[in-house]
Amino acid sequence: MTVVIKVGGARAVDPAGALADVASLAEQGEQVVVVHGGSTKVDETLERLGVDPEYVETPSGVVGRFTDETTMEVFEMAFGHLNTQLVAGLQSEGVDAVGLNGVDGKLLYGPRKSAVRVVEDGKKKIRRGDHSGTIKQVNGDLLRSLLGDGYTPVAAPPMAGDDDGEIIPVNTDADRSAAAIAGELDATLVLLTDVEGVYADPDDPSTLIESVETSDDWAALEAAAEGFMGRKIMAAEEALAGGSPEVVVADANADEPILSALSGSGTHVQASAISEEDT
Repeated sequence: MTVVIKVGGARAVDPAGALADVASLAEQGEQVVVVHGGSTKVDETLERLGVDPEYVETPSGVVGRFTDETTMEVFEMAFGHLNTQLVAGLQSEGVDAVGLNGVDGKLLYGPRKSAVRVVEDGKKKIRRGDHSGTIKQVNGDLLRSLLGDGYTPVAAPPMAGDDDGEIIPVNTDADRSAAAIAGELDATLVLLTDVEGVYADPDDPSTLIESVETSDDWAALEAAAEGFMGRKIMAAEEALAGGSPEVVVADANADEPILSALSGSGTHVQASAISEEDT
């Protein structure tokens, strides 16, 4: 079994929990790819530098950071630091980890979006100068080569953005990066977050949606996913459509977050939920 695990930036530097679980899976001979985020670290670094992060809303209602040139430089610095810390933590657990970003070997590749559509004061506008991109290709051969040689890749944005033939580092969503990698490798995707999974009532943990197998289940899941969880469900759909057999949304704060997720905790979304939708 191949497992792709998406951890958050704060969790990435925690020597317990998720790192120990990765070590356990590696000892069992499982192939694991770790993907990490780091938005909080980026915002903290911007604040220390006296730069206010700017968030914009897309016409579809998704809120995200506008990544200008200055923010992109901070992004590279913050994510590079987190990647190194996570690799060191895994190596301390006995895992032969290798750090990568999406530019390395064009691991994550696609067109740069030099402008984005946003909504400001109720009006749709075009904002130029954005440094973000859309993943169209994953270098699966690179990952399979590393995994085959016994390494555990630790990957993160930025991605390799194609700007009229020039490759430049650009921002992309970490959840969707993990989804693209999981789809390429036909791997189970575990998305760790700060709640137990997706709740039918976002304010009531007792309404945890445990299993999503049919198109009706999928419709209920989408209806329940609010705020940040909507982005994770978008990533789940992309992973399943790309070839991942299962996506699990689970609690990063559990004692054994990854092992617990693979054993049944959290929200388990099966590929049948969207394949039914497509038929």
